[in-house]
Amino acid sequence: MEKLISPPFLSLILLLLHLSNSQPTTSIYHTFLQCLQSHTNQPDHVSDILYAQNNASYTSVLRAFARNARFTSPSIQNPLLVLTPLSERHVQASVVCAKSIDVQLKIRSGGHDFEGVSYVSQGPFVILDMFNFQNVTVDVQNEIAVIQAGASLGQVYYRIWEKSKVHGFPAGACPTVGVGGHLSGGGYGNMMRKYGLSVDHVVDAKIVDVKGRVLDKATMGEDLFWAIRGGGGASFGVILSYTVKLVAVPDRVTVFQVDKTLEQNATDLVVQWQQVAPHTDDRLFLRLVLQPVRSDVVKGQKTIRASVEALFLGEANELVPLLGKEFPLLGLKKELCHEMRWIDSVIWWVNYSDGSSLNPLLDRNHYSVNSNKRKSDYVQTPISRKGLTWIWKKMIELGKVELAFIPYGGIMNEVPSDATPFPHRAGNLYKIQYTVSWQEPGAAAEEKFLCQIRMLHNYMTPFVSKNPRSAYFNYRDLDIGINIHGKDNYQDGKIYSMKYFKKNFERLVKVKSEIDPENFFWNEQSIPRKLNRSIHLVDYATFLYRK
Repeated sequence: MEKLISPPFLSLILLLLHLSNSQPTTSIYHTFLQCLQSHTNQPDHVSDILYAQNNASYTSVLRAFARNARFTSPSIQNPLLVLTPLSERHVQASVVCAKSIDVQLKIRSGGHDFEGVSYVSQGPFVILDMFNFQNVTVDVQNEIAVIQAGASLGQVYYRIWEKSKVHGFPAGACPTVGVGGHLSGGGYGNMMRKYGLSVDHVVDAKIVDVKGRVLDKATMGEDLFWAIRGGGGASFGVILSYTVKLVAVPDRVTVFQVDKTLEQNATDLVVQWQQVAPHTDDRLFLRLVLQPVRSDVVKGQKTIRASVEALFLGEANELVPLLGKEFPLLGLKKELCHEMRWIDSVIWWVNYSDGSSLNPLLDRNHYSVNSNKRKSDYVQTPISRKGLTWIWKKMIELGKVELAFIPYGGIMNEVPSDATPFPHRAGNLYKIQYTVSWQEPGAAAEEKFLCQIRMLHNYMTPFVSKNPRSAYFNYRDLDIGINIHGKDNYQDGKIYSMKYFKKNFERLVKVKSEIDPENFFWNEQSIPRKLNRSIHLVDYATFLYRK
């Protein structure tokens, strides 16, 4: 039986913790540098990957992949250090050293985390930025690709297309999104109804665990491999790469966009969209974007514009009669359709260019940084015409918040909810993404627009999933809960995790508790561990101090 720790010794421990957590940046830099040098095989070059706040390149490196201007203001606490590893050994050493000096490690692959969780924290921290891990190795014969965590989706699509014109990969529409975060949180795109999520095609992975070991599928075990395919990699370690199975794409695909306003019968269009989009041919993806805009009919007033944006894995001659029968209110004509190669549809989907060049897919800086906020919901019962009318009224009243309806169905209905940590499968008609973006500086503008999106989200409560009100992990939303009582609080973690992962939460906790028992890999919305009843007394002193 362990003896209780004496008050004087406890005070000494807390004092040491305070001193270790209040080291000046220069001291931490030298401590970290020495540690890295002792754990790498090229110690003379380690200083090239470590940036302290007094380094001339620190700010440019920090902000290169900070995709939300809300988290680049002077009031935001910056990391003590930014590490930009060039090799697996660098990543291993970074984990070991951060743990040895007891500083929080944030892991960034693309910087698209909507709440900046990968590069912002309330306490002292360092960033491990994986942007140098950009290799995409395509094996056409075996129909797989090995993708490093810092590669962008645009790079993935481009490298696949270089090797094969009949293969693609089902992932997000935004080419600058980083693979590490996208796949570890689930990952979806406009081939979702045909091929499911990105993680449904992961066949192997490499991760650095809390002990600094490089593990693959065979050595990490079934449970951890399951957890990092939708449960968020940053709760368990540092993702180095994913190996994915490629999917078949046809020679020609068809895209189109049709816009209707309320004056053009948009409400009935949306009613019919709900009847069609989740149930139609699984080769067809019909995203619906709803925006408050100025009315061309009544000057000085606003209306709602409904935009149906589509990808069909086939030709227009098949698509037009299909929608003529199933979705007559859309009024689709062949002249509105554009047939093209699959890779060109990636360009079309984000309005990058006329498709004459694929080079924009390789440009990680082809991204407009402004302030933004996202939220999400799932709809399991169609919203009535009356309900939609109420929603339009609220959107027009608020003025700026947009909604995107993402149709489910197809193969998403066939994958079990516990096949991966991502639980939102059968039973969901569509997902809602709430978006508000602004360029106005200052706290007042931020408060105004955050209030708008929160009000609309609250207003939508009667129309969306319940018990729990579900959310998509990759649309990170700190409003639904954070670890406010310290990194070890299980009850805090359960609040938001149940919304993201539902019944898969407890299995994630079990994996977390086994792979990272001291909870080194934690953030504002990480998977919590379950504390053992017999806590090591020194660990308990640390826990008390942090609370």
